[in-house]
Amino acid sequence: MTIKRRGFLFMGLGLGTAAHAARAAPKMTAAGVLNAAAGGDQTAALQAAIDEAAARKAPLDLPAGTFQTGMLTLREGSVIVGARGLTTLRFTGDGQFLRATGARGVQISSLTLDGGMRPVTGGLLALEACDGVLIAAVRVVNSSHDGITLTGCRGRVSASTISQVANAGLFALDSTLTIEGNTIAECGNNGVLVWRSSATEDGSQVVGNRIERIRADAGGSGQNGNGVNVFRAGSVTVSSNRITDCAYSAVRGNAVSDIAITGNHCQRIGEVALYAEFGFTGALIANNIVDGAACGVSVTNFNEGGRLAVVQGNLIRNLIRREQEPQDKRGEGIAVEADTLVSGNTIENAATCGILLGWGRHMRDVSATGNLIRGCRAGILISSDAGAGSALVAQNLISGARDGAIRAHERGRPFGPDLAKGAATMGRVTISGNSAN
Repeated sequence: MTIKRRGFLFMGLGLGTAAHAARAAPKMTAAGVLNAAAGGDQTAALQAAIDEAAARKAPLDLPAGTFQTGMLTLREGSVIVGARGLTTLRFTGDGQFLRATGARGVQISSLTLDGGMRPVTGGLLALEACDGVLIAAVRVVNSSHDGITLTGCRGRVSASTISQVANAGLFALDSTLTIEGNTIAECGNNGVLVWRSSATEDGSQVVGNRIERIRADAGGSGQNGNGVNVFRAGSVTVSSNRITDCAYSAVRGNAVSDIAITGNHCQRIGEVALYAEFGFTGALIANNIVDGAACGVSVTNFNEGGRLAVVQGNLIRNLIRREQEPQDKRGEGIAVEADTLVSGNTIENAATCGILLGWGRHMRDVSATGNLIRGCRAGILISSDAGAGSALVAQNLISGARDGAIRAHERGRPFGPDLAKGAATMGRVTISGNSAN
Protein backbone atom coordinates (compact mmCIF):
# COMPACT_ATOMS: atom_id res chain seq x y z
CA MET A 1 0.00 0.00 0.00
CA THR A 2 1.32 3.44 -0.91
CA ILE A 3 1.09 6.03 1.86
CA LYS A 4 1.24 9.63 0.71
CA ARG A 5 3.30 12.12 2.70
CA ARG A 6 0.24 14.03 3.97
CA GLY A 7 -1.38 10.82 5.18
CA PHE A 8 1.83 9.78 6.94
CA LEU A 9 2.18 13.17 8.58
CA PHE A 10 -1.22 13.01 10.19
CA MET A 11 -0.98 9.36 11.08
CA GLY A 12 1.93 10.59 13.19
CA LEU A 13 -0.38 13.23 14.68
CA GLY A 14 -2.76 10.48 15.76
CA LEU A 15 -5.25 11.29 12.98
CA GLY A 16 -4.31 8.75 10.30
CA THR A 17 -7.72 7.13 9.91
CA ALA A 18 -11.28 8.30 10.20
CA ALA A 19 -12.01 5.61 12.80
CA HIS A 20 -9.10 6.73 14.96
CA ALA A 21 -10.08 10.38 14.61
CA ALA A 22 -13.57 9.59 15.81
CA ARG A 23 -12.20 7.96 18.96
CA ALA A 24 -9.49 10.58 19.63
CA ALA A 25 -9.73 13.38 22.17
CA PRO A 26 -10.76 16.70 20.56
CA LYS A 27 -7.21 17.93 20.15
CA MET A 28 -4.14 17.14 18.08
CA THR A 29 -0.69 16.23 19.31
CA ALA A 30 2.38 16.86 17.22
CA ALA A 31 4.55 14.57 19.30
CA GLY A 32 4.60 11.88 16.63
CA VAL A 33 5.81 14.26 13.94
CA LEU A 34 8.02 16.83 15.65
CA ASN A 35 11.12 15.62 17.40
CA ALA A 36 13.25 18.29 19.04
CA ALA A 37 16.12 15.87 19.46
CA ALA A 38 16.30 15.40 15.69
CA GLY A 39 17.36 19.01 15.24
CA GLY A 40 17.25 20.79 11.90
CA ASP A 41 14.61 23.09 10.49
CA GLN A 42 11.05 22.01 11.22
CA THR A 43 9.17 24.89 9.61
CA ALA A 44 7.32 22.70 7.09
CA ALA A 45 6.16 20.16 9.65
CA LEU A 46 5.03 22.86 12.08
CA GLN A 47 3.13 24.76 9.39
CA ALA A 48 1.42 21.58 8.19
CA ALA A 49 0.36 20.76 11.73
CA ILE A 50 -0.97 24.32 12.27
CA ASP A 51 -2.95 24.15 9.02
CA GLU A 52 -4.45 20.75 9.71
CA ALA A 53 -5.42 21.57 13.30
CA ALA A 54 -7.15 24.78 12.18
CA ALA A 55 -8.97 22.92 9.39
CA ARG A 56 -10.21 20.34 11.91
CA LYS A 57 -11.06 23.08 14.46
CA ALA A 58 -8.87 21.29 17.00
CA PRO A 59 -6.24 22.61 19.40
CA LEU A 60 -2.67 21.70 18.50
CA ASP A 61 -0.53 20.38 21.36
CA LEU A 62 3.20 20.84 20.86
CA PRO A 63 5.52 18.57 22.84
CA ALA A 64 8.42 19.59 25.05
CA GLY A 65 11.62 20.54 23.27
CA THR A 66 13.25 23.30 21.24
CA PHE A 67 12.17 23.48 17.61
CA GLN A 68 14.07 25.42 14.96
CA THR A 69 11.71 27.25 12.62
CA GLY A 70 11.32 30.07 10.17
CA MET A 71 8.10 32.01 9.58
CA LEU A 72 4.86 30.36 10.68
CA THR A 73 1.37 31.59 9.77
CA LEU A 74 -1.55 31.05 12.12
CA ARG A 75 -4.98 30.39 10.66
CA GLU A 76 -8.56 31.19 11.61
CA GLY A 77 -9.22 29.49 14.92
CA SER A 78 -5.61 28.41 15.50
CA VAL A 79 -5.15 27.20 19.09
CA ILE A 80 -1.59 26.20 19.95
CA VAL A 81 -0.63 24.85 23.36
CA GLY A 82 2.87 23.94 24.52
CA ALA A 83 4.25 22.35 27.65
CA ARG A 84 4.77 25.39 29.85
CA GLY A 85 8.44 26.15 30.31
CA LEU A 86 9.40 23.19 28.13
CA THR A 87 8.27 23.99 24.57
CA THR A 88 10.35 26.53 22.64
CA LEU A 89 10.06 27.75 19.06
CA ARG A 90 13.44 29.21 18.13
CA PHE A 91 13.52 31.56 15.16
CA THR A 92 16.05 30.69 12.46
CA GLY A 93 14.77 32.91 9.66
CA ASP A 94 14.50 36.66 9.20
CA GLY A 95 11.63 39.07 8.61
CA GLN A 96 8.57 37.56 10.31
CA PHE A 97 8.29 34.79 12.88
CA LEU A 98 4.81 33.82 14.19
CA ARG A 99 2.11 35.83 12.43
CA ALA A 100 -1.57 36.02 11.47
CA THR A 101 -3.77 38.42 9.52
CA GLY A 102 -7.55 38.50 9.73
CA ALA A 103 -7.71 35.30 11.76
CA ARG A 104 -10.40 35.19 14.43
CA GLY A 105 -10.02 33.16 17.60
CA VAL A 106 -6.23 32.81 17.64
CA GLN A 107 -5.02 31.40 20.97
CA ILE A 108 -1.40 30.81 21.98
CA SER A 109 -0.44 29.45 25.37
CA SER A 110 2.44 27.87 27.30
CA LEU A 111 5.06 28.47 24.59
CA THR A 112 8.44 30.16 24.53
CA LEU A 113 9.19 32.23 21.42
CA ASP A 114 12.94 32.83 21.16
CA GLY A 115 13.95 35.28 18.44
CA GLY A 116 17.67 34.64 18.87
CA MET A 117 18.16 38.38 18.10
CA ARG A 118 17.77 37.58 14.42
CA PRO A 119 16.41 40.32 12.11
CA VAL A 120 12.65 40.54 12.60
CA THR A 121 9.95 42.91 11.33
CA GLY A 122 7.68 44.08 14.14
CA GLY A 123 7.19 41.57 16.93
CA LEU A 124 8.19 37.94 17.25
CA LEU A 125 4.45 37.36 17.56
CA ALA A 126 2.65 39.72 15.16
CA LEU A 127 -1.12 39.66 14.73
CA GLU A 128 -3.16 41.99 12.53
CA ALA A 129 -6.95 42.42 12.33
CA CYS A 130 -7.54 39.44 14.60
CA ASP A 131 -10.55 39.28 16.91
CA GLY A 132 -10.86 37.06 19.98
CA VAL A 133 -7.10 36.87 20.56
CA LEU A 134 -5.83 35.07 23.66
CA ILE A 135 -2.12 35.04 24.51
CA ALA A 136 -1.56 33.34 27.86
CA ALA A 137 1.54 32.07 29.70
CA VAL A 138 3.72 32.80 26.66
CA ARG A 139 7.39 33.70 27.06
CA VAL A 140 8.83 36.03 24.39
CA VAL A 141 12.59 36.61 24.47
CA ASN A 142 15.53 37.85 22.41
CA SER A 143 13.82 40.03 19.83
CA SER A 144 15.81 42.41 17.67
CA HIS A 145 12.69 44.63 17.45
CA ASP A 146 9.39 44.25 19.38
CA GLY A 147 8.23 41.36 21.51
CA ILE A 148 4.53 41.22 20.56
CA THR A 149 2.76 43.51 18.08
CA LEU A 150 -1.04 43.59 17.83
CA THR A 151 -2.56 45.81 15.12
CA GLY A 152 -6.32 46.21 14.85
CA CYS A 153 -6.90 43.34 17.28
CA ARG A 154 -9.24 42.63 20.17
CA GLY A 155 -8.46 40.23 22.98
CA ARG A 156 -6.29 39.50 26.00
CA VAL A 157 -2.60 39.11 26.83
CA SER A 158 -2.13 37.61 30.27
CA ALA A 159 0.36 35.82 32.55
CA SER A 160 3.08 36.14 29.92
CA THR A 161 6.73 37.21 30.08
CA ILE A 162 8.43 39.49 27.56
CA SER A 163 12.11 40.30 28.02
CA GLN A 164 15.33 41.05 26.21
CA VAL A 165 13.73 42.98 23.33
CA ALA A 166 15.43 45.79 21.46
CA ASN A 167 12.39 48.06 21.09
CA ALA A 168 8.97 47.67 22.76
CA GLY A 169 7.82 44.73 24.79
CA LEU A 170 4.20 44.89 23.62
CA PHE A 171 3.01 47.30 20.92
CA ALA A 172 -0.77 47.58 20.53
CA LEU A 173 -1.90 49.79 17.63
CA ASP A 174 -5.59 50.48 16.95
CA SER A 175 -6.47 47.57 19.22
CA THR A 176 -8.70 47.04 22.24
CA LEU A 177 -7.01 44.73 24.72
CA THR A 178 -6.82 43.55 28.28
CA ILE A 179 -3.13 43.36 29.19
CA GLU A 180 -3.06 41.73 32.60
CA GLY A 181 -0.65 40.01 34.93
CA ASN A 182 2.37 40.02 32.63
CA THR A 183 6.06 40.56 33.35
CA ILE A 184 7.81 42.88 30.90
CA ALA A 185 11.49 43.63 31.44
CA GLU A 186 14.77 44.59 29.79
CA CYS A 187 13.26 46.50 26.86
CA GLY A 188 15.36 48.85 24.75
CA ASN A 189 12.79 51.63 24.43
CA ASN A 190 9.33 51.00 25.92
CA GLY A 191 7.46 48.39 27.93
CA VAL A 192 3.84 48.62 26.74
CA LEU A 193 2.64 50.91 23.95
CA VAL A 194 -1.12 51.51 23.54
CA TRP A 195 -1.41 53.70 20.47
CA ARG A 196 -4.01 54.84 17.97
CA SER A 197 -3.39 56.10 14.44
CA SER A 198 -5.74 59.00 15.23
CA ALA A 199 -7.30 60.21 18.47
CA THR A 200 -10.29 58.01 19.27
CA GLU A 201 -11.77 55.85 22.01
CA ASP A 202 -9.77 52.71 22.74
CA GLY A 203 -10.84 51.23 26.07
CA SER A 204 -7.81 49.01 26.65
CA GLN A 205 -6.89 47.98 30.18
CA VAL A 206 -3.30 47.61 31.41
CA VAL A 207 -3.73 46.01 34.81
CA GLY A 208 -1.59 44.21 37.34
CA ASN A 209 1.59 43.93 35.29
CA ARG A 210 5.19 44.00 36.47
CA ILE A 211 7.24 46.29 34.21
CA GLU A 212 10.91 46.92 34.94
CA ARG A 213 14.22 48.02 33.50
CA ILE A 214 13.03 50.00 30.48
CA ARG A 215 15.76 51.92 28.67
CA ALA A 216 15.67 54.68 26.04
CA ASP A 217 18.23 53.32 23.60
CA ALA A 218 16.78 55.34 20.70
CA GLY A 219 17.08 58.58 22.67
CA GLY A 220 14.57 61.40 22.47
CA SER A 221 12.88 63.48 25.16
CA GLY A 222 10.25 61.04 26.35
CA GLN A 223 8.98 59.08 23.37
CA ASN A 224 11.18 56.26 24.65
CA GLY A 225 12.02 54.99 28.11
CA ASN A 226 8.45 54.49 29.39
CA GLY A 227 6.87 51.61 31.26
CA VAL A 228 3.47 52.31 29.69
CA ASN A 229 2.98 54.84 26.89
CA VAL A 230 -0.57 55.69 25.82
CA PHE A 231 -0.82 57.81 22.66
CA ARG A 232 -4.09 59.14 21.16
CA ALA A 233 -5.96 56.23 22.74
CA GLY A 234 -9.01 57.32 24.74
CA SER A 235 -10.59 55.77 27.84
CA VAL A 236 -7.58 53.62 28.71
CA THR A 237 -7.11 52.30 32.26
CA VAL A 238 -3.60 51.80 33.65
CA SER A 239 -4.05 50.31 37.08
CA SER A 240 -2.31 48.31 39.82
CA ASN A 241 0.95 47.86 37.94
CA ARG A 242 4.39 47.60 39.53
CA ILE A 243 6.68 49.78 37.38
CA THR A 244 10.35 50.33 38.22
CA ASP A 245 13.62 51.53 36.73
CA CYS A 246 12.36 53.36 33.64
CA ALA A 247 14.56 55.92 31.90
CA TYR A 248 11.68 58.41 31.51
CA SER A 249 8.14 57.69 32.77
CA ALA A 250 6.29 54.90 34.50
CA VAL A 251 3.03 55.89 32.76
CA ARG A 252 2.93 58.49 30.00
CA GLY A 253 -0.37 59.62 28.47
CA ASN A 254 0.12 61.73 25.34
CA ALA A 255 -2.83 63.35 23.53
CA VAL A 256 -5.29 61.06 25.31
CA SER A 257 -8.81 61.58 26.63
CA ASP A 258 -10.26 60.16 29.84
CA ILE A 259 -7.21 58.18 30.92
CA ALA A 260 -7.29 56.61 34.39
CA ILE A 261 -3.91 56.05 36.07
CA THR A 262 -4.71 54.48 39.42
CA GLY A 263 -3.12 52.34 42.09
CA ASN A 264 0.26 51.91 40.42
CA HIS A 265 3.47 51.41 42.41
CA CYS A 266 6.41 53.23 40.77
CA GLN A 267 10.04 53.38 41.83
CA ARG A 268 13.28 54.76 40.40
CA ILE A 269 11.83 56.67 37.45
CA GLY A 270 14.20 58.88 35.48
CA GLU A 271 11.90 61.80 34.61
CA VAL A 272 8.17 62.30 35.30
CA ALA A 273 6.68 59.19 36.88
CA LEU A 274 3.02 59.79 35.91
CA TYR A 275 2.44 62.09 32.97
CA ALA A 276 -0.54 63.62 31.17
CA GLU A 277 0.84 65.78 28.36
CA PHE A 278 0.06 67.46 25.02
CA GLY A 279 -3.52 67.83 23.84
CA PHE A 280 -5.05 65.53 26.48
CA THR A 281 -8.54 66.13 27.86
CA GLY A 282 -9.41 64.36 31.08
CA ALA A 283 -7.00 62.46 33.33
CA LEU A 284 -7.60 60.75 36.65
CA ILE A 285 -4.33 60.15 38.52
CA ALA A 286 -5.21 58.66 41.87
CA ASN A 287 -3.95 56.44 44.67
CA ASN A 288 -0.54 55.79 43.14
CA ILE A 289 2.76 55.40 44.97
CA VAL A 290 5.85 57.09 43.51
CA ASP A 291 9.18 56.66 45.27
CA GLY A 292 12.07 58.20 43.36
CA ALA A 293 11.66 60.34 40.22
CA ALA A 294 12.47 63.81 38.90
CA CYS A 295 8.76 64.62 39.17
CA GLY A 296 5.95 62.56 40.63
CA VAL A 297 2.96 63.75 38.59
CA SER A 298 2.84 66.25 35.74
CA VAL A 299 -0.36 67.52 34.11
CA THR A 300 0.95 69.86 31.48
CA ASN A 301 0.93 71.41 28.01
CA PHE A 302 -2.02 73.77 28.41
CA ASN A 303 -0.34 75.54 25.51
CA GLU A 304 -1.24 72.47 23.40
CA GLY A 305 -4.74 72.13 24.84
CA GLY A 306 -3.84 69.81 27.73
CA ARG A 307 -6.48 70.26 30.44
CA LEU A 308 -8.91 68.75 32.92
CA ALA A 309 -7.54 66.41 35.56
CA VAL A 310 -7.94 65.08 39.08
CA VAL A 311 -4.75 64.30 41.02
CA GLN A 312 -5.85 62.74 44.26
CA GLY A 313 -4.70 60.48 47.06
CA ASN A 314 -1.19 59.82 45.75
CA LEU A 315 1.83 59.11 47.93
CA ILE A 316 4.87 60.75 46.33
CA ARG A 317 8.36 61.03 47.77
CA ASN A 318 12.05 61.42 47.01
CA LEU A 319 11.92 63.75 44.01
CA ILE A 320 15.35 64.74 42.76
CA ARG A 321 16.72 67.53 40.62
CA ARG A 322 18.69 66.48 37.56
CA GLU A 323 21.37 69.10 37.83
CA GLN A 324 23.17 67.67 34.81
CA GLU A 325 20.27 68.76 32.56
CA PRO A 326 20.62 72.26 31.02
CA GLN A 327 16.86 72.74 31.50
CA ASP A 328 14.00 70.67 32.90
CA LYS A 329 15.68 69.86 36.18
CA ARG A 330 12.36 69.19 38.03
CA GLY A 331 12.44 68.00 41.67
CA GLU A 332 8.66 68.59 41.90
CA GLY A 333 6.10 66.40 43.60
CA ILE A 334 3.08 67.43 41.51
CA ALA A 335 2.99 70.00 38.70
CA VAL A 336 -0.28 71.05 37.04
CA GLU A 337 -1.48 73.75 34.66
CA ALA A 338 -5.16 73.84 33.73
CA ASP A 339 -8.59 72.88 35.10
CA THR A 340 -7.13 70.51 37.67
CA LEU A 341 -7.94 69.49 41.23
CA VAL A 342 -4.98 68.46 43.41
CA SER A 343 -6.35 67.03 46.63
CA GLY A 344 -5.47 64.66 49.43
CA ASN A 345 -1.95 63.86 48.27
CA THR A 346 1.02 63.19 50.54
CA ILE A 347 4.34 64.55 49.25
CA GLU A 348 7.67 64.22 51.00
CA ASN A 349 11.25 65.16 50.19
CA ALA A 350 10.97 67.09 46.93
CA ALA A 351 14.13 68.94 45.95
CA THR A 352 12.29 71.89 44.34
CA CYS A 353 8.74 71.98 45.66
CA GLY A 354 5.83 69.83 46.74
CA ILE A 355 3.27 71.29 44.31
CA LEU A 356 3.86 73.58 41.33
CA LEU A 357 0.81 75.46 40.04
CA GLY A 358 1.11 76.85 36.52
CA TRP A 359 4.03 77.67 34.28
CA GLY A 360 4.24 81.25 33.05
CA ARG A 361 0.84 82.31 31.75
CA HIS A 362 -0.22 78.67 31.37
CA MET A 363 -2.44 78.33 34.43
CA ARG A 364 -6.23 78.25 34.69
CA ASP A 365 -8.64 77.10 37.40
CA VAL A 366 -6.32 74.99 39.53
CA SER A 367 -7.09 73.95 43.09
CA ALA A 368 -4.67 72.55 45.69
CA THR A 369 -6.59 71.52 48.80
CA GLY A 370 -6.07 69.17 51.70
CA ASN A 371 -2.57 68.03 50.77
CA LEU A 372 0.20 67.05 53.19
CA ILE A 373 3.62 68.34 52.15
CA ARG A 374 6.66 67.43 54.24
CA GLY A 375 10.37 68.14 54.02
CA CYS A 376 10.31 69.82 50.61
CA ARG A 377 12.48 72.77 49.63
CA ALA A 378 9.31 74.82 49.03
CA GLY A 379 5.77 73.78 49.75
CA ILE A 380 3.53 75.19 46.99
CA LEU A 381 4.66 77.52 44.21
CA ILE A 382 2.09 79.56 42.25
CA SER A 383 2.76 81.13 38.86
CA SER A 384 3.12 84.90 39.13
CA ASP A 385 2.60 85.62 35.43
CA ALA A 386 0.07 88.39 34.82
CA GLY A 387 -1.55 86.33 32.09
CA ALA A 388 -2.16 83.30 34.31
CA GLY A 389 -5.64 82.34 35.50
CA SER A 390 -7.13 81.56 38.88
CA ALA A 391 -5.88 79.31 41.68
CA LEU A 392 -7.23 78.16 45.04
CA VAL A 393 -4.77 76.99 47.71
CA ALA A 394 -6.57 75.93 50.87
CA GLN A 395 -6.42 73.63 53.89
CA ASN A 396 -2.97 72.23 53.11
CA LEU A 397 -0.56 71.13 55.83
CA ILE A 398 3.02 72.09 54.99
CA SER A 399 5.87 71.04 57.25
CA GLY A 400 9.58 71.78 57.04
CA ALA A 401 9.58 73.76 53.80
CA ARG A 402 13.03 75.37 53.82
CA ASP A 403 12.29 78.03 51.16
CA GLY A 404 8.79 78.90 52.30
CA ALA A 405 5.45 77.13 52.48
CA ILE A 406 3.55 79.03 49.75
CA ARG A 407 5.26 81.42 47.37
CA ALA A 408 4.98 82.88 43.91
CA HIS A 409 7.24 81.55 41.18
CA GLU A 410 8.48 82.74 37.83
CA ARG A 411 9.12 79.70 35.61
CA GLY A 412 10.16 77.63 38.57
CA ARG A 413 12.10 80.31 40.44
CA PRO A 414 10.41 81.22 43.77
CA PHE A 415 10.32 84.84 44.90
CA GLY A 416 8.51 87.15 47.24
CA PRO A 417 7.12 86.57 50.75
CA ASP A 418 5.71 83.38 52.23
CA LEU A 419 1.95 83.55 51.68
CA ALA A 420 0.99 80.65 53.94
CA LYS A 421 -0.06 82.54 57.05
CA GLY A 422 -3.60 83.85 57.25
CA ALA A 423 -6.05 84.21 54.40
CA ALA A 424 -5.46 86.25 51.28
CA THR A 425 -7.23 86.97 48.02
CA MET A 426 -5.00 88.53 45.42
CA GLY A 427 -7.06 88.88 42.29
CA ARG A 428 -6.88 85.51 40.65
CA VAL A 429 -5.32 83.64 43.61
CA THR A 430 -7.11 82.69 46.85
CA ILE A 431 -5.08 81.34 49.78
CA SER A 432 -6.79 80.27 52.98
CA GLY A 433 -6.75 77.87 55.92
CA ASN A 434 -3.28 76.45 55.34
CA SER A 435 -1.05 75.31 58.17
CA ALA A 436 2.71 75.74 57.95
CA ASN A 437 5.34 74.75 60.48
